Amino acid sequence: MASIDISRYLTLYVSEAQEHLESLSDNLVKLEQAGSTGEVIDEAFRHAHSVKGMAASMGFELTAKLAHRMEDLLDAYRALKEKVDRASVDLLLSTTDALLGHVRASAEGKDVGDVSALMGALERKLYLLKPDTSPRPSAPPPASVAAPSAARGLGLPPRYQIKLKVAAGSATPGVRAFLAHKRLSGLGNVFDLRPPLDDLKAGRLADGNFSLELESTFHETEVRAALKTIADVELVSLKVIEPDAPPAPKTVEPEGPRVVGQEPARTVRVRTELLDQLLDGAGELLLATARVREVGKSVPEGARGVLDSEVDRLNALVKDLHAKVMKARMTPISVMTDRLPRAARDIARRRERDVELTITGAEVELDRAIVDELNDPLLHLLRNAIDHGIEPPVEREKQGKPPRGRVQVNVRREKDRVLLEVEDDGRGMDGDKLRAAAVARGLLTPEAAQGLSAREALMLACMPGVSTATDVTDISGRGVGMDAVKRAIESVGGTLEIESQKGKGTRFRLQLPLTVAVVQLLLVAVGDETFGLPVAKVSGVVEFPEAQLAHSQNASLLPFGNALLPVYSLAALLTVPGDDGVEQTRPYVVVEAESGKVALGVDRLQGQEEVVLKALSRPLDLVPGLAGVTILGNGRPIFILDVPRLLV
Repeated sequence: MASIDISRYLTLYVSEAQEHLESLSDNLVKLEQAGSTGEVIDEAFRHAHSVKGMAASMGFELTAKLAHRMEDLLDAYRALKEKVDRASVDLLLSTTDALLGHVRASAEGKDVGDVSALMGALERKLYLLKPDTSPRPSAPPPASVAAPSAARGLGLPPRYQIKLKVAAGSATPGVRAFLAHKRLSGLGNVFDLRPPLDDLKAGRLADGNFSLELESTFHETEVRAALKTIADVELVSLKVIEPDAPPAPKTVEPEGPRVVGQEPARTVRVRTELLDQLLDGAGELLLATARVREVGKSVPEGARGVLDSEVDRLNALVKDLHAKVMKARMTPISVMTDRLPRAARDIARRRERDVELTITGAEVELDRAIVDELNDPLLHLLRNAIDHGIEPPVEREKQGKPPRGRVQVNVRREKDRVLLEVEDDGRGMDGDKLRAAAVARGLLTPEAAQGLSAREALMLACMPGVSTATDVTDISGRGVGMDAVKRAIESVGGTLEIESQKGKGTRFRLQLPLTVAVVQLLLVAVGDETFGLPVAKVSGVVEFPEAQLAHSQNASLLPFGNALLPVYSLAALLTVPGDDGVEQTRPYVVVEAESGKVALGVDRLQGQEEVVLKALSRPLDLVPGLAGVTILGNGRPIFILDVPRLLV
């Protein structure tokens, strides 16, 4: 028989094993918080069991062994219903990290490291919990007797499912059952004993029946022989537990009403690069359809009826295709938030904080491109909340707060936007200190700093080099990071706001678009050129006479609301010629920049348009101030501007 090429399943193995291990990490954090809950530990056990089975099926023996030992320890806690102590959670999390390392090494074709120390620690912990069933050196099966073929080559001892029955006339059923349990314990590791050991010893057996699983290097014939000598105990059945089959692709329910007896829809995993290519192709079709519509306008009006109707039909089909591809790219925010509990736990331990993290709305979906960009910024906000926001327990008690700090990550959908908030009940941010830090670093004049509103002062934390942290740690507080967070949020068309009260806490609010592939643009003209400004970053548009602009230190200022905004000429910023004959009254577009709102002077406004955003290729992606490019319906390409970078 031809051998099966398991390398074909490697991508599936890596993807699903990582999902199981990330979920397992989350379960372990919950387990530490809850102590011991049947549902959480059962779920953790299932994840470890799945990883073991998949690794064994792929022939990754060390990975399967390590996952097996982890499974044993979880099973021991599950059976004994003991509280899982912090040291055990540390050990189990270290094992999870090691298994993740194994999976990534397998993906890259590299060897895994030595895990003997970790295996020993797991076995010692298991021995303390269950001395009678802990791993011990076992005599190998006789050379003439082969182990069950199902476990060959996997590096794991065979497991047997054994069902036994004490004779109805036995005077001491508990003694007989316990004797069988003891005899089998001498052959290997006993798991899943039913009923529990206390009931077994007391003879509380339903019709004399009891069952267990035995992990042993002894052959089936030797196990049977060991049981034959126990009086009043009948071996009902003994069978080898086969290793898990290769994982099957996940299935999801089809959309729409469920029909009784209907087969579930089959699904496949698709590489993200292919989704990107599909989206790019659908976007090109949209642009081509718009171009056909423009060209059709040159056809005499009397002959355009059929053409217009067919172009409308084509446009509807293409828009539907584009929407379906976009839907396929949508990803639950849980992809980002699932790793936060583990991160919060590790940061809190290192900084000696007591923190409770709650996450709501993780089922809300976003474009995968946005999720990918926000992974690190969200983790940075969590680090800052715990490292600099939440006070040590003793300090919190002195302030009348509960010793355990609270961090909340809340997500909700608001029309065509997603609102993501990271909130803590810590010490809050000091706007005056931020003003002083900005002045000390020469980023603002004292007068400009004092003129900032409370909200604008808090946003100074997002300027490069501004930090009010009293200590610099390896977690955060080096005066870098928040500027990168703000840039990352704005790069996907989002905005960042900060609210804070000294002694009460801080809230970071991220407003995000559902997708970055389609954007609303305000089209502006400078001379003969047209540029696009993302509407999400536009605060307003005003027409104002140039002669009436205020001036300060050779800078022009535009009255807007209750403030005076610095004015920049878009023609000068882009070094393109503007209209020489522009009238004295011209449009000014108010946009968000790094230091707050600014006004951009343009020659003309050309309306709004929904466009398909296309990424820039090299070397254009290196040009400051360019966020992307699109093609209008008339076939003309235009650049989309990134104003904050344009003003740097």
